[in-house]
Amino acid sequence: MVWLLIRFKTTSMKLRRLINKTIAHIAICTFFVISGCDKEEDVVPVINDTISGIILTSPEFSMLEALVAKANLAITLDGPGPFTVFAPDDSAFAASGITLSLINSLTQQQAQIILLYHTLNSKMLVADLPAGPNAKVTTFNGDSIFVTKNSSGAYINGVKISQNDIAADNGTMHKIERVLNFPVGTIPQTVMVSGLDSLAKAIARATNDTTGDAGLTNVLNTVTITMFAPTDSAFINLLSALSLTDINNIPVDTLVDILNYHITQGLIFSPDMVEGPLPMLGGGNTSINLTNGIDSGPTITGAGNSGNASNITTLNILSRNGVLHKIDRVLVP
Repeated sequence: MVWLLIRFKTTSMKLRRLINKTIAHIAICTFFVISGCDKEEDVVPVINDTISGIILTSPEFSMLEALVAKANLAITLDGPGPFTVFAPDDSAFAASGITLSLINSLTQQQAQIILLYHTLNSKMLVADLPAGPNAKVTTFNGDSIFVTKNSSGAYINGVKISQNDIAADNGTMHKIERVLNFPVGTIPQTVMVSGLDSLAKAIARATNDTTGDAGLTNVLNTVTITMFAPTDSAFINLLSALSLTDINNIPVDTLVDILNYHITQGLIFSPDMVEGPLPMLGGGNTSINLTNGIDSGPTITGAGNSGNASNITTLNILSRNGVLHKIDRVLVP
């Protein structure tokens, strides 16, 4: 779901636990044959106390191990560094809907982009991370992640650090509860690859060069915003309530007003949500409740929804100019 960069399937591979440096040498070369490792190469053995060593020898990081292998970066993360890695364990990959077959279907370049998005080219303990909210930190590959620290803990792009300051000879690791999704584009581009076909259609109609709203186009592509993004089923229910069958039947001005009512300015990841009124770009407030949704999760309710709350079903989908949260009901001003 959150891993917007990929949708692939293939078979998986897993390294055996390393027993000593000799076996490590053999295992690493074997692991990278698929990526073009020449068996005559002088591959540096992985030392167990480096970041590579911790990943390759810890059963809880078998999925991350596969990502490191696919990226061909085991030797890099065995180097002097220092590095910081925000490390999803196997349960984090599962919570993000990512399987070993997905990982192994990546190209090396794709795997590197994702892995380096979880990596800093410096050592930063949790105490060293900026407090935020949503303080920008530059990753190894020059992209941005956003850090918030509050009374509930430390968060990266809204994802909680579940175990911090795992010591390594060449840096530190912080275990995180989900895989960080790499931003693939602006809000409209992110909507298009997030399974939000009806919302993408609504945005295309409302921002049409000829009949659409130029102000909304600018906001969606250049302004830092948070968008509560209705799912396809949410739009189907809206059309039914309006006795319509197609988004194209909704007047453009009405569609612009609806979309503006799903946008608020600034980055609001899930840890930043505050119970109570939330002002929206189109004017008026929605209302946030942090605990009355599915599995005691958050909801958002529009002023015209007659008290019927929208469950916030998928959180913290990062784009180049903001963040999306999927909701299961269209908000009515």
